[in-house]
Amino acid sequence: MLSMIGKRLMFAIPSLIGVVIVTFLLTRALPGDPAAYFAGPAATKEAVEQIRKKLGFDKPLVEQFFRYANDLAHGDFGNSLTTGQPVATEIRNRLPASAELTLLGLIVSIAIAIPLGVLAATRPGSWIDHLCRVTTTAGVSLPVFFTGLVLVYVFYFRLGWSPAPLGRLDVFYSAPPTVTGFYLIDTLLARDVEAFRSALSQLILPATTLAIFSLAPIARMTRASMLAVLASEFVRTARASGLSPATVIVTYAFRNAMLPVITTLSMVFSFLLGANVLVEKVFAWPGIGSYAVEALISSDFAPVQGFVLTMAVMYVLLNLVIDILYGVIDPRVRLEG
Repeated sequence: MLSMIGKRLMFAIPSLIGVVIVTFLLTRALPGDPAAYFAGPAATKEAVEQIRKKLGFDKPLVEQFFRYANDLAHGDFGNSLTTGQPVATEIRNRLPASAELTLLGLIVSIAIAIPLGVLAATRPGSWIDHLCRVTTTAGVSLPVFFTGLVLVYVFYFRLGWSPAPLGRLDVFYSAPPTVTGFYLIDTLLARDVEAFRSALSQLILPATTLAIFSLAPIARMTRASMLAVLASEFVRTARASGLSPATVIVTYAFRNAMLPVITTLSMVFSFLLGANVLVEKVFAWPGIGSYAVEALISSDFAPVQGFVLTMAVMYVLLNLVIDILYGVIDPRVRLEG
């Protein structure tokens, strides 16, 4: 297992280097001039050139890249031109908000999709099987930003059940002392029940939006994988041995059906990281997705590069966790590694 982890990390290094190079080139190819943007519309050409020289954009592209790579090697992501703060600090402060939202949405979708897929596979043609198909079709068809806007319109504007979609806490509550950065956990650690309720109520709609988006592929893969396993010979042998249906499904079928589902979970989580950008803008969520969008609009290169690199590192770590789970579920993976 340790050898396999080491190999995966070695293979990840060229990928991260490629991400750094491609992100750097793409940000430089974006339309707009950061120097002209921050100088203002009334600035003269001399003032714009002075700002460009101060920012280092007058240097050759190769020299800019090596300077950026040298800063990255020292853990410096640069400074945001819009906020004046170090990008690493901004990402560190905003990442828990995005992670809390993404993980809660994924947990909700798993809690619904996997039981739904298993029940649909064990009762083909029943109403729950049709419900699974309708749910997966709707989840794939609806854009995530549209789902979020519909939920806001129905539950906040029309029914008034949900609080205003304006951040992680109601304006009448203060943020808890930072321990994990996850407000649900930090409010419980601070024993602030009212702030916990406020944080949970603010999370419900955006997490539901992400859950609807991610529920479809998980439920579909669970159903297909369970159907394939239930039709295999070892399951028929287990049934012929007189084992109860619950034992056959849980002990034999479910575990063998989990490998494709775990692969789907890794893909869904990566999709959620991208969908977070739209959800955070709809719900005014102070995460790194909205931070990157605001930086992109203002041609602020450093936050965009820091955001993409952070997402790449998270994706590499996610794949590493998936490989470890493979080894835990299926010993043959460890032997092959």
